[in-house]
Amino acid sequence: MLKKIILSWGMLFISQSLLAQEINWTVTLNSGQLSISTAGDRQIFVEMETAIRSFLNTQRWTTDIFSEKEKIKCNLNINLLKSNGQYSFSGNAQLQVIRPVYGTTYESVIFQYIDRNIDISFAPEDRTMLFNEQSYSNNLTALLAYYSLVALAVDYDSFSKFGGGPYLERAYNLAVLAGNAIGGAWTMGNKETRNRNWIVENLRDQQFNAFREGFYEYHRMALDDFSANPVKARKIITDYLQTVKSTAALRPNALMVNAFFDAKFEELIKIFSESPKAEKQEMFSLISNLDPNRTELYRKILK
Repeated sequence: MLKKIILSWGMLFISQSLLAQEINWTVTLNSGQLSISTAGDRQIFVEMETAIRSFLNTQRWTTDIFSEKEKIKCNLNINLLKSNGQYSFSGNAQLQVIRPVYGTTYESVIFQYIDRNIDISFAPEDRTMLFNEQSYSNNLTALLAYYSLVALAVDYDSFSKFGGGPYLERAYNLAVLAGNAIGGAWTMGNKETRNRNWIVENLRDQQFNAFREGFYEYHRMALDDFSANPVKARKIITDYLQTVKSTAALRPNALMVNAFFDAKFEELIKIFSESPKAEKQEMFSLISNLDPNRTELYRKILK
């Protein structure tokens, strides 16, 4: 009888392990820039960071089974810069999504974004952090859910053509609910082109179809095969950069084009530093024209 009980508990543990959450989040909450007079009891920030980490690492978004090694790796750094009243804060958040490269120990940053306009409350009634996709509850929960769905969208897009579509739609619906409830940086069509709503606006736009399709080819057909065939991989990446150029011409200053270079500039330097001399010059010209603010960094390609 005891053996059956132990076996039942073991099966339950295995079943729950198989259904583990899809994303492995590393969370940092920085309140150091708040003045002593507005920071109040610092213990609240310890509790807030713990609650955020718990929500992100336990909420489940898909029915897919992920082993521990397959989990999507994400970093979230929240900086609280101003207190707007008891339990209410504003600041920024830095989101990074990382993907492993097949057959290597290398990890590729696939998305990097700074959300410069976050306003969150950690009042007692907001600390339960129960999420319902059909309704808006509070901004902190909505933000964390949105970041999770965006992470899933870009990760799935990197493994299959338009694979992130379902998560984009869910992120869009969440943004609409939040926009209707509180407006601000959630408002769809907001003219501030770096606001978070433009992530899903860009990726849902048909003008970004080639960008998304090439994003898959960059990762699945180039990076995942780079060690076996670097010349072919560089050609695929070069072709994708031409696609990015075309997308940038259609949508000047688009958030996702800028986010691509925020995530990939170091990787592109490494990739094309190994190119033949003529290719180095060609790629330096192409990439620095697309991402002119990093021109001096891209000169490393020419060395």
